[in-house]
Amino acid sequence: MHILVTGSNGYIGQRLIPVLLEQQYRLTCCVRSRQRFEAGYNGGEIQVLEVDFSGDISPLKFPADIDVAFYLVHSMREGADFEAAEQRAAKAFLELVEGTQCKQVIYLSGIVNADQLSKHLSSRFAVENILRSGRIPVTVLRAGIIVGSGSSSFEIIRDLVEKLPVMITPKWLRTKCQPLAIRNAIAFLTGVIMDSESFNKDYDIGGPEILTYKQMLEQFAEVRGLKRHIFTLPVMTPRLSSYWLYFVTSTSYPLAVNLVNSMKVDVTCRPNNLAERLGIALLSYKQAVEMAFQKIEQNEVISSWKDAFSAFNTSPVIINNIEVPVFGCFKDTRHREISGDPDQVLGKIWRIGGEQGWYYGNSLWKLRGFIDKAFGGVGLRRGRTSALQIERGDALDFWRVIIADKINRRLLLYAEMKLPGEAWLEFQIMEKEKRYYLFQTATFRPKGLLGRLYWYSVLPFHYFIFNGMIRELVKQEPEEA
Repeated sequence: MHILVTGSNGYIGQRLIPVLLEQQYRLTCCVRSRQRFEAGYNGGEIQVLEVDFSGDISPLKFPADIDVAFYLVHSMREGADFEAAEQRAAKAFLELVEGTQCKQVIYLSGIVNADQLSKHLSSRFAVENILRSGRIPVTVLRAGIIVGSGSSSFEIIRDLVEKLPVMITPKWLRTKCQPLAIRNAIAFLTGVIMDSESFNKDYDIGGPEILTYKQMLEQFAEVRGLKRHIFTLPVMTPRLSSYWLYFVTSTSYPLAVNLVNSMKVDVTCRPNNLAERLGIALLSYKQAVEMAFQKIEQNEVISSWKDAFSAFNTSPVIINNIEVPVFGCFKDTRHREISGDPDQVLGKIWRIGGEQGWYYGNSLWKLRGFIDKAFGGVGLRRGRTSALQIERGDALDFWRVIIADKINRRLLLYAEMKLPGEAWLEFQIMEKEKRYYLFQTATFRPKGLLGRLYWYSVLPFHYFIFNGMIRELVKQEPEEA
């Protein structure tokens, strides 16, 4: 059976694809950036199709022999044309899939049972209706909070619980939801494949418990063995709530606005027998959190919402810019000879950022992250998806990974912080006359006079930070006995 998966680089797509391959399906994976797609899935046949559903689709065609198509395209951005953009993408997808022999479209939507919906949920419902307007039977699975390592809800709650012993919170913490474990979500998605009973139907999918967001915070704290005191403040406005979420967690401000608007709406499920019919044992919220931490502790986090380009309004086009510009740029270039094992230095480079930090001047890096947050940037709170691995396209603190090439010993990062220009940071180990050297280069392309003033203002800090960082990177660590 041939299955098409849109949103293949997204959080759900990256969890779904390995399961589909295990079930011996042939896949066509739609991505906006082929360079970002991780082609290292074990076994199975995968065809990659680069497509931007919000752009010009006239030259494109889906393979004619598609049997089932998953529509997993979601935008987490907020803007004047937010709903219109999602509807254009759905119409483009429908036009392409109608030209195939597809027998079923499966769409992961949001729970839309409340009388008044947020803009985010209204958009999901509008997309449902667009997909239903075609000739192909549609199965809609409506989920609320999805809990798993790397999911937005999990990481945001983790930020709140692990950083704040006492929380003064907005009144929407009393809103009810029905959190669903990511494992159960994937089971629902794969379970309805070519299930004729689910054709042209919609199902609310959630876990076995109805909880308030406050109860979710409290249960998360119990799993982590933490004691937390939570107080709700009824006078906190939506704007203040968004700022609160933005500064305390790793969300971008546009995403924080979206989340706050959605969190004011109850997202509980209408009863149905789908889980029973598909033989899915629903996990409790605590079980889902415990399983997520097992993955984190084993460095087995497959995907993270923080890696999504749309979550931070970053164009995926930058992933193709593998050559750092030369003209009109300021550079800070340093190199050091590696006296010991170059692979040990490479391992340190591959662990940079996140919990590990930047090896030197971490307090200054944190200050820079705080300043970035204050000006509406991403800050340092995104961390990294895996403590040991780096993949092209990953978010790494306030950087985006452009190149992660272990064979050629090169790591290239692009800055997503708020800057009056564009910035890159590159590490490369090179061999010259049978000696190994680490080259560390910071490149800045300024925009106008403000960009030039910025560069000269931070030069003193660069001297200490970059000099200390390369020194610590080449320092050989004592081997364990």
